[in-house]
Amino acid sequence: MKSLSVKRPKASLGSARSRIDALDDAILDLLAQRADIAKEVARLKRAAEVRMFHDPEREQQVLTRVVKRGAGKFPEGALRAVFREVMSGCLAIEEPLRVAYLGPEGTFTQTAARKLFGLQARYHECATIEGVFEAVESEDATYGVVPFENSTEGAVSMTSDALLEGRLLIRQEYVLPVAQCLLSRAKSLSDITTVYSHPQALGQCRLWLAKHLPRAQVVQTTSTAAAAREAHADDRAAAIGADIASEIHDVPILRANVHDRRENATRFVVVAREDAPLSGDDRTTLVFGVADKKGALRRVLTDFEDAGVNLTRIESRPSRKKAWHYVFLVDVEGHRQGKPLRNAIAAAKKHVDFVKIIGSYPRAQSRKR
Repeated sequence: MKSLSVKRPKASLGSARSRIDALDDAILDLLAQRADIAKEVARLKRAAEVRMFHDPEREQQVLTRVVKRGAGKFPEGALRAVFREVMSGCLAIEEPLRVAYLGPEGTFTQTAARKLFGLQARYHECATIEGVFEAVESEDATYGVVPFENSTEGAVSMTSDALLEGRLLIRQEYVLPVAQCLLSRAKSLSDITTVYSHPQALGQCRLWLAKHLPRAQVVQTTSTAAAAREAHADDRAAAIGADIASEIHDVPILRANVHDRRENATRFVVVAREDAPLSGDDRTTLVFGVADKKGALRRVLTDFEDAGVNLTRIESRPSRKKAWHYVFLVDVEGHRQGKPLRNAIAAAKKHVDFVKIIGSYPRAQSRKR
């Protein structure tokens, strides 16, 4: 006896799209439910008199969980972007987040801020790094986002000085891969007579400029976005900046990836009135000064080594209190509440003029070794 085979109806493009529409409707219903719970969370926080509605550590836990669960099912970068915006939208329902950043619009700092806090935060662009710090100190903003160091050009001295002299702490760090572009209305490189950009961006492209535009005048600007405005106004000028600046200021990308080092990246920090709680995988930034005596710095570094604390970065800065007197800004592994770092600081206090904690915060994924 022959078995009967049941023919399945051929799937049509229309039916596949209908199933997608049904799934989209279900996602929207789930987003509405999540928004309702966000409102409930807001009520509970107000009842508990919680000062800080935003919880970066909780957000990182959510992102880590969904990326792990979605591994192999959906691209990781897209998962992070989608849930970053979902959380940004829900936080806007709880209490709109105010974020100051080093502007103007179209800078890498703006890109980093949006990667950190999503599109629904209320952004306030500041003309200077000092302006970002003032916005947070005066409580006009909850957080500030500023560049801290670049993998090619090193420390951003204005940020270092603002951290040394101010009261704000580092709450979070974020490492953004930086792809510099040459923006110009010129038809070819030979037509360019002037190149504008921020000193950091110019430094990251020094070799490329020397090779491809050796005769062009190089002019420093306050930001890469300001450079793009100059290039927009002059057909024989060019700017070095982000691809987003090309879109915002309507200046075509004449050459992409003009930075000298392929692994070019900038480390941004989020400054706030409080640093982060212990996460178990942290970094701490601190500053100390030593007497101008033989072996003074070595003794402090030995204190950290004896306590089992690894120094990942050290930078000297003028103390601004005495000519030719310097202080040392360092990054170390561990949290200020952890026993190894507490022991290291206690031992170092015997050999330093002062020590100041500038913040403990979770290590960025791309900075882990």
